[in-house]
Amino acid sequence: MRVRATLAYDGAPFHGFAANAGVPTVAGLLVEVLTHILRDDVVLTCAGRTDRGVHAVGQVVGFDLSERSDLELETLQSIVNRRIGPSVLMTAIQRVGDDFDARFSATGRTYRYRILDRPSPDPFLVSRAWHVPVQLDLAAMEVASAHLVGLHDFTSFCLQQAPQPDGSFPTMIRRVTAASWRRVADGLSGVDLLEFEVAASAFCQRMVRTIVGTLVAIGRGDLASDQIPIVLAAMDRRAAGDSAPPQGLIFWSAQYD
Repeated sequence: MRVRATLAYDGAPFHGFAANAGVPTVAGLLVEVLTHILRDDVVLTCAGRTDRGVHAVGQVVGFDLSERSDLELETLQSIVNRRIGPSVLMTAIQRVGDDFDARFSATGRTYRYRILDRPSPDPFLVSRAWHVPVQLDLAAMEVASAHLVGLHDFTSFCLQQAPQPDGSFPTMIRRVTAASWRRVADGLSGVDLLEFEVAASAFCQRMVRTIVGTLVAIGRGDLASDQIPIVLAAMDRRAAGDSAPPQGLIFWSAQYD
């Protein structure tokens, strides 16, 4: 029986999502507890791997339960949450078809990124937002974000990938379906944060953080808001800004047909 589960996690204590021997990761912790509960090897797929320090509200994973398992899904969810919560929480679980793959069945992903743009930092936001000590030009960042929407080659915003066995490089062409900024109030400290939301069919490695870093350069006035098409056309990582730090990034949701 194939199972789809939704996870929320605080990425601060983890070295990313993917299992990595010798360091704590979200997948490593989840596979360990599932293997212990089910007494069977568990192979996990996910909608999108997150880097060290990146959080998730709607990460989706898939795995199989063997015929020997007689656990109800709700019982499994409850046991998992008792053992690895609250840093990692399984917020939903359901049975799906055998052809479901958390990564390849996804038709889109959405990320959010939060920024505290004021002179003084906030102790409650150190691991949940990027502190930028100047107020950013929200209008200029909105204008620049509109240039990202559509089908583009995002090589300038992605880490360079290793060549494939045939010598070719993976494509960095992605379709961004939405990109926008807004101000939101943080629930704990009540301060105003800038929040960027971007949705796409898929993202390449470090793409969202580099987009945010480039847009912040525009918000600071270091780059003009009409430069995004030029950065895209360059297809050169050096043309874009520095990557934003990981703590402000949240994997918000994955979409499926």
